[in-house]
Amino acid sequence: MSLLTGQDLIAAGWEPGPKFPALLSAAAAYEEKGIHDPSYLIKLLERDFGKEDPKLKLRDQPLNFSEAIEATCDLDEKNIAAVRRFMGQLLRTPVIEAGAVMPDACPAGAAEATIPVGGAIAVKNAILPAAHSADICCSMYATVFQCGDSTGKMLDALMGSTRFGFGGRREDDRVDHPVLQETVWSNPFLNGLEEHAARHLADQGDGNHFAYLGKLRVTNAFIDSLSTAGHDDIARSLHDAASGHLDDTDGATFYTLVTHHGSRGLGAQLYKRGHKAAIRETNRIATGIPGAAAWLDVNTETGADYWEALQYVGRWTKANHESIHDRFIERSGATLVTAFGNEHNFVWKRGDTFLHGKGATPAWKDEGGRPLLGLIPLNMASPILVTLGNDNTEFLSFAPHGAGRNQSRTAMMRDFNKANGETDDRAIARAIDDATRGLDIRWYYGKGDLSESPAGYKPAAQVRAQIEQFGLADIVAEVTPLGCIMAGDGGPQPWRRQDHLTPKQKRQIEHRADRRKERQGLRHWEDLETD
Repeated sequence: MSLLTGQDLIAAGWEPGPKFPALLSAAAAYEEKGIHDPSYLIKLLERDFGKEDPKLKLRDQPLNFSEAIEATCDLDEKNIAAVRRFMGQLLRTPVIEAGAVMPDACPAGAAEATIPVGGAIAVKNAILPAAHSADICCSMYATVFQCGDSTGKMLDALMGSTRFGFGGRREDDRVDHPVLQETVWSNPFLNGLEEHAARHLADQGDGNHFAYLGKLRVTNAFIDSLSTAGHDDIARSLHDAASGHLDDTDGATFYTLVTHHGSRGLGAQLYKRGHKAAIRETNRIATGIPGAAAWLDVNTETGADYWEALQYVGRWTKANHESIHDRFIERSGATLVTAFGNEHNFVWKRGDTFLHGKGATPAWKDEGGRPLLGLIPLNMASPILVTLGNDNTEFLSFAPHGAGRNQSRTAMMRDFNKANGETDDRAIARAIDDATRGLDIRWYYGKGDLSESPAGYKPAAQVRAQIEQFGLADIVAEVTPLGCIMAGDGGPQPWRRQDHLTPKQKRQIEHRADRRKERQGLRHWEDLETD
């Protein structure tokens, strides 16, 4: 009878697999030669076959993480408790080195170790696809311009310059850009995705993505802040355009278009491929890691390919913003003054550390020592904040990406159901009007979406105050609202249509979904970022 068994080999660090028969055969051969000490047999096998590295496992206890958030009400308390739970699960992952949550933090899903919205992590030489989410490179972009048209006419031009919703542009309505001609498609993560890149250009999606028209007040103090921070080109353009008005009490005012969206179907497909590869690679070298925490080692060919694919998607998304803004400038006859933007769903490399933000605005200094310029929207009826990063390392040098939610879309909409369970459309319309009075709000699909109105988000003043309280960024200017375009309520997603169901059936489906999520420890939290 052999002294060594498969369990002995597993205990010594070998993973069960094709190598096991050879290991056991070699052990039997040594026994025939008179070697009967199990410990010595293991050493001989390690010499002959090599010692396998033990598989990585979750930490026994999560790393501590910093919190740039403070509760102001009971809903805040419940929200922050859920955020802490998910961050604690995520920060048991062995490759993560640090974490932080922003003032807009809220859960992004029910799966174990799902990074919250407003969450940020620092990772050593690895990328976690789930930590940048499916809406890769969701970002902000602002164009400052001069125009003689009314707000209504400018929004008309904007409606014709962008697109919202499912599906992408028709072939006869597509927009060209040099980014589509880049030779990147041999990358295994991008191969075959040319069609997604082409049909989604100048396309904004749905959910919380928007095109916002406002006014930017330019003062000497704002220009001085930009110049001191090293953003000389932007400061010079604003100064030249405002010549003769900067000494006025209110300075000079310019129209500003701000868009918010990600990489659409292109990024969604890349995410699916990257997350699948991360789970496969993580399972090869680690055990017990939740899917949401799976990673790709950037020092492997697969990890390097994914990193390069992310860089292309970043360039594509900037081109997407630029395409919408260029089309608007042309249609409106406006004069461009300057433009700038930032990502908030992405991965950034600083040394051998990969900073991941899920709804977190980079607020560090770039390689030239310049504080990064950022745009932080709060809701369609509040100013968009223009910020310079404070590089506050206590919070991984991030700032929030918006206002965040204390309730999911579904939960907040329950207050607008009639007694029979049907949605009270009139009450919703009144609530939207009350929250956006005085503004020109357009819904691409005609019907307003209350969950994307100011009523769906945390108070703007609260988030702004916590940016300042925790020293995340300096607020140097504001874009005050005139109007906004969002997708609106286009009805159920094509694959989830329930037009044939009775109100009772719909209520039963919703009730069962509630119960499932309650059992998972989460009540209808949904991802803020949608494809």
